[in-house]
Amino acid sequence: MLGYDSRPGPLVATCTRGLEEVLADELRALGADAVAPGRGMVSCTGDLATVYDANLRLRTAMRVLVPMARGQVRQRKELYDLAASVAWERILQRGQTMAVEVAGSSRFFRNTVFAAQVVKDAVVDRLRSHWGARPDVDRQDADVRLHLHLSEGASSLALDSTGEPLSHRGYRPAGGPAPLAETLAAGVLLLAGYDGSLPLLDPLCGTGTLAVEAALIATGTAPGLRREFAFERWNVHHRELFEEVTRRASSGRHDPAAAIVARDRDERAVHATRRNLAAAWMDRFVTVEQSDALDLRWHDGVIVTNPPYGKRVGDVSRLEGFYRRLGDRLKRHAVGSTAWLLVGNPQLAKRIGLRPRRRIPLYNGPIECRLLRFDLYEGSTEQRKQSVDSDSEPRQ
Repeated sequence: MLGYDSRPGPLVATCTRGLEEVLADELRALGADAVAPGRGMVSCTGDLATVYDANLRLRTAMRVLVPMARGQVRQRKELYDLAASVAWERILQRGQTMAVEVAGSSRFFRNTVFAAQVVKDAVVDRLRSHWGARPDVDRQDADVRLHLHLSEGASSLALDSTGEPLSHRGYRPAGGPAPLAETLAAGVLLLAGYDGSLPLLDPLCGTGTLAVEAALIATGTAPGLRREFAFERWNVHHRELFEEVTRRASSGRHDPAAAIVARDRDERAVHATRRNLAAAWMDRFVTVEQSDALDLRWHDGVIVTNPPYGKRVGDVSRLEGFYRRLGDRLKRHAVGSTAWLLVGNPQLAKRIGLRPRRRIPLYNGPIECRLLRFDLYEGSTEQRKQSVDSDSEPRQ
C-alpha cells in the first residue's frame, strides 16, 4: 500500500477505449514512470502524491486504481485466496465500510455478483480473524472501494482511489438528452490538438460539455478541483500532502488566449450550457449563442462538435439531409478552419461529402464512433487534396 514515504508502486488509470495514448501522454506530463498503454487503461508507477495529482489533473481518465493482488483465478477458492492474501487490516479501519466493484469478463466467473461476493467474503473473514469483528458493506457510500478486474489470464484486485468516476467533475447540475461524457469530450479536444491558442467553436453544443472542457483546458484548470475522492477516507491518507498537491494543481490558471464559442439552435440547450458553465466557474470564458449549425460561419479557427448519431437522439433517415447540409456549410463558410466531428454512424459520416484527413476510432459508451478531421481549404476538391497530400501529418 502506498504511503507518504513509500517508494513508487504500480498504478492503473482506466479510460474510454481509443484514449489510451492520450491518457499515457497525460501521465507522462505528471511525471509518472513506466507508463504503458493497454486496452482501456494505462499502467504506470507512482507514489501517493501521484495518486492525488492524477485524480486532480487527468482529463481523460475514468479511475485511478492501486493494484493490491494479481493472479489467475479459475474457481472460487483461487479468487478467495487471492483476495485473502492482502493485508486489509492495514487498509481498513475499524468501523469503516467497504464495497466491491467488478469489471472485465471471464468464462470462469460469468456471474460478476458472485465474484464480488467471493472477494467480500475473503476480506470479511480476514478482518474478523484480526479484529474479532466484521466490517459492514455499503454499496452506495463505502469508505473503501475495491475493484476486481476479471480476465481470462491474470485477474487483478485493486483499491479504487477515485470513487465516483472522474467524468463526474462536480459541476453538472443539469443533464440533457445523450450528453457526452466529460472525459471523452476532453479526449476529443486533446486529440484535436486543442490547447486554447486558437478560437474554438462547437456549433451543436447540447448541454455544453465540450465548451466546459475546452475552457478548463484553455485556462489550465485542473478538472478535479471541484469534487471529493475515495482516497480521502483511506487509512494512509495524508491531508497535508493532499493540500499541497491541490495547491500546486490550482496554480497557474489563466485566461484563454482565444475565443471559445458554444452554439445551439435549441433554447433549452443554450440555457443548460450556460448553467453548466456557471457551475464550473467557466462562464466568463465562453460565449454562448442560440444559432442553427446550418447558419455556421467560422474562419481560421477550430470547430469541434458531436452531432447527433440517430441512435440516442434523432432519426438516421432524417439526419442524412442534415449531415449533407452541414458538410456543404463547412466547405463554403468555414474556409481556413479545421473541423473535428465525432460521428457514431458510418452512413451519416458519408453524407458529409468531405474527405476526412484523419479517422480516429473512439467509443462513446457502447457506440463505436470515428473522430473525423476535415481541413477546410478554399478551391476545388483536387486543390484541397493536393494541399493535404503536401502537408506532413503532425502527431496529435
